Amino acid sequence: MEITDNLNQDIIDAPEWFKKAISEKSTDGNIESPQGNISYTRWDANEKNDSLIIFIHGTGAHKNWWDPIAPQFKDVANVVAVDLPGMGNSAFRDEYSIKDFGNCIISVIEKENSKRQFNKISIIGHSLGGQVAAYVASKRKELIQELIMIDTFIRPPDYNPDDHKGGPLRKIKYYDDKLTILNRFRLMPSQECSNDWFLRYIAEYSIKQTSEGWRWRFDDAMFNSLERLFGYKFSFECPALFIHGEKSLLMSGNILTNIKETYADVMDFIEVPDAAHHVPLDKPLEIVDIIKERLFNGG
Repeated sequence: MEITDNLNQDIIDAPEWFKKAISEKSTDGNIESPQGNISYTRWDANEKNDSLIIFIHGTGAHKNWWDPIAPQFKDVANVVAVDLPGMGNSAFRDEYSIKDFGNCIISVIEKENSKRQFNKISIIGHSLGGQVAAYVASKRKELIQELIMIDTFIRPPDYNPDDHKGGPLRKIKYYDDKLTILNRFRLMPSQECSNDWFLRYIAEYSIKQTSEGWRWRFDDAMFNSLERLFGYKFSFECPALFIHGEKSLLMSGNILTNIKETYADVMDFIEVPDAAHHVPLDKPLEIVDIIKERLFNGG
């Protein structure tokens, strides 16, 4: 794809389902807290029902990654996608932790649940978002009825954090114009993705203009202070599904084997053929089908 600074022009050849999804009506939500605001988007169900689905993005990403996917669940549920702290439109913080991310998700759920009592709340997270989702399902067992993790790296028992410093977020640079930074957009971890219209769409919402120039919408200091869940074993009791890409680098070696050995008694596993780590980008319609089958058809 030849990228311009005009999103609508660049995605003109995107599939009709994609263009329909990103044009669906939504409502912006916000939670104020002393640590900083939490931004989220809500899509109301086509007909009144008591189901809620929460989507959580991965590292350095944002809620708009779910824009082409989340609205496709309006026929069966109310849907929310959240910007985690330090990413998207949520405020930067002095310190970051998976537990704090989880508490932010709980706050969003409780706010939405106060407006209408949901009888079924499902939480879905990709990559880092899967860790957050599993933490929420473990901490608030009574709140979550279904958990889905998508290609989430769960550290093996012998993982030594001292051997793994830093993270995938590079130090922020400022660019003179929008087109230059758009052309710098890359997936992390690096992979090929044939759905260039999807990449172009999320790139549009990955940047912002400041007085110093154009920059990415994440806090590059996050991984200097991010407190992870070392030595923590998830204790969720709800039905759970782990979706992983056949070609995912994050599931290579013994990683997937260790995850299965640890959680096989409480979690089902589905492999998505020809998908790498960013499964929702590689196989968006397949992900929708898998999730719907799981949550609403007893799959």
